[in-house]
Amino acid sequence: MAKDTVMYSQLQPWSTVAATPCMEQTSGPPVPTRIGQYYQTPRPHPWRPTLGYDNIEVTPLPSQPITNAIVDPCYTPYGMATAPLKFPNLVTGFERNPAHAARAALYTRYTPLEWTQNNLKLYNETDTNRNYSERLRGEFIRVMRETDEKTSQGQRDAGRRLGERITDTTFWRNEVQTELDKLITELGSTTGIKQALEKAVLDIEGPLHIAQECLYQRETRAGMDLVHDAPEQCLLKEVELYRNSQEKINDMLSRLKAQMKNGRAAQHELEVDVRSKESALGIDNMCHQLNNFSRGINYYGGIENFDPTVSTTTTWAEKSNRIVNRSQAERGKTAQIRSEGENLLNNVSSQIWDQWSNTNNALARRAAEQLETKSKIQMHLHKIQQEIFDIEKNLELLRKAILDKSNPMKVAMTRLEARTHRKEIELCRDMAQDRLVTEVKDIQDSIEYLHKKLQEAEAQHQELLKTRSNLETELHNKVSALFIDREKCMGMRRSFPITATIKY
Repeated sequence: MAKDTVMYSQLQPWSTVAATPCMEQTSGPPVPTRIGQYYQTPRPHPWRPTLGYDNIEVTPLPSQPITNAIVDPCYTPYGMATAPLKFPNLVTGFERNPAHAARAALYTRYTPLEWTQNNLKLYNETDTNRNYSERLRGEFIRVMRETDEKTSQGQRDAGRRLGERITDTTFWRNEVQTELDKLITELGSTTGIKQALEKAVLDIEGPLHIAQECLYQRETRAGMDLVHDAPEQCLLKEVELYRNSQEKINDMLSRLKAQMKNGRAAQHELEVDVRSKESALGIDNMCHQLNNFSRGINYYGGIENFDPTVSTTTTWAEKSNRIVNRSQAERGKTAQIRSEGENLLNNVSSQIWDQWSNTNNALARRAAEQLETKSKIQMHLHKIQQEIFDIEKNLELLRKAILDKSNPMKVAMTRLEARTHRKEIELCRDMAQDRLVTEVKDIQDSIEYLHKKLQEAEAQHQELLKTRSNLETELHNKVSALFIDREKCMGMRRSFPITATIKY
């Protein structure tokens, strides 16, 4: 009987048995007879298949020749050191040895359950993808409609905003143009005025010197009393009023030229603003007329980025309003020049008198406030002194309390030390031992807590001393400031140095 020896490979299956692509199934394999030891497949299966082979003796039936017994060599992947693999025919092998054929079929076939599950999985995946695709198509249509509507709405809103902007710009252009025409008319009709004001300038020097001297005296205040209070504000306003009055009187002869210069500056701003608004109106009108079918529309990269240097609507309106207000002020000043000649000096005298009275009243109120504050500081100084005395007593009591804990601590520690000399089994941790340990810890905690409170008390004592020093310093400063306001400043301002009416 002829015997053929073939190479048989046992492939380790995965979690689901899969047929090896390189195996060609035949009608019936020869009966494999084990010559050597088969490779035992480990359980559970590892994640990677193991490849092995054994020599198998094939014995055909006496009355049947070996036909279709082996398959063609299977392709061996690159890098494998095994010889070409051949697999037995399952049908022939089943006739000779059903056990070997069944085991071979087990390692090279899927089960019907796996076949059914794979089909169900494919159906479910198909339905899922189809449903998802349908939802996506609906979403795409909705998004396209929404973006079209959003774009159209945005373009309509932009056109409406441009129309509103054109309306605002036209309004301010008309306002500025009207003010420009009025200013040009007023500047053309301005006439010069001449007045003799030398005596008035000399009369103002007296109160100006007194106000400056009061400011110099109040600069000698110390600490927090060097405050920018109401009397100082009044004195500064008074000095400013005197200097402005002198400037007005001294510049009356040349005021016409200066006013004309200011008017020309305001006129220049108005003209520049009118030209800018005319240009902006032309650009905005062109933009308002543009549509999707206009010529000249194009892409401009980065043009939509925000420029932080440009003005906003608020600043734009404020600038135009400021220019108009300035022009109105200059025009009003120019109109008043013709009627200010005779009334100027009397008005200046009235303003000086009112400011002089306001300053005196402010100094009196400030002196009363300082006197009241002085009394309160003295009261707080007395209270803080009493508190310092009380906390010093508490400091001594805390130190004594800490010192009093020394002997109890010594007693507890001595007891613990003495009990360590007990012999043999008597050296046990009994309730007395635990209580002594607890007592030592409690005393230590008490001492630590008392030290903490002592530190707090000492820190508070230092704060009280600092507060007392601050109060004493403030009391000294208040006395000095009260003397300056009530004696020095008000002493110089008891009488008005000039008459109520200045005549030229």
